Amino acid sequence: MKTIKFKSLSSGSCGNCYFLGIFEGRDCECSILIDAGVSTRRLTKELKLDGVSTDSIGAILITHNHLDHVRSLGSFCKHLKKPVWSTPTLMNALASRMMTGEHLNGYRHQMEEGWNWVVPGRIEARYFEVPHDARQTVGYAIRLDGYSFLIMTDVGRVTEEAEDLARDASSVVIESNYDPYMLSHSSYPEELRVRIRNGHGHLSNEECAEAVAGFAHEGLRSVFLCHRSEHNNTSQLAYDCTSKVLDPSIRLVVLPRMTASPMFDL
Repeated sequence: MKTIKFKSLSSGSCGNCYFLGIFEGRDCECSILIDAGVSTRRLTKELKLDGVSTDSIGAILITHNHLDHVRSLGSFCKHLKKPVWSTPTLMNALASRMMTGEHLNGYRHQMEEGWNWVVPGRIEARYFEVPHDARQTVGYAIRLDGYSFLIMTDVGRVTEEAEDLARDASSVVIESNYDPYMLSHSSYPEELRVRIRNGHGHLSNEECAEAVAGFAHEGLRSVFLCHRSEHNNTSQLAYDCTSKVLDPSIRLVVLPRMTASPMFDL
């Protein structure tokens, strides 16, 4: 029996990397990674614990060029030798990074607008832009043998396009970064606090909950809250805020920051 499975390797300013695959029984037929913020060694070890080989990975998708999302991209290219997909703008930004650019040659694949087969015949993806203070930041709507999945991490504001695409997804990964009270009373300098909450930084718990309430639909099965702040949020605060607007039948998970999550059946 075919199933779709999802795993977070790390989610937060310490590093970001997500696994998404198509399984037949226990065997992973094909998969993709979203972002490259953990070491190749850790990626290989964590997937092996779930019986998954990196040989199953057919593509790597990149959301933006901040270090916590691309720290190991050069290593992934060097050791995994998989196609790297992103927008032309992001590809140019990645190529200019000292630790990344030299390893990208031969693995660069530029996404066109609309749907792109990132794993031919099995997994397709389309990007959508989101506000964030990087060269360009995108989320991805992904179809795996017809199953619809969406991820948006590092989002200053949820756009209409993102919300529309989320209404077609069975599983959504969305940022729930900070609690406004904790941020306002934090030791962060005011300039940094403004950067976080100015609409081009990160989503608060309340903004996340408002977005989830806006796109929740009958076919939604799972919501995963990602990129939680270490100093300005707690798992419980993030969970409680979104759970208030979500039907109890829909699975809600706060992804761990520095450790890997379980492998979830979607």
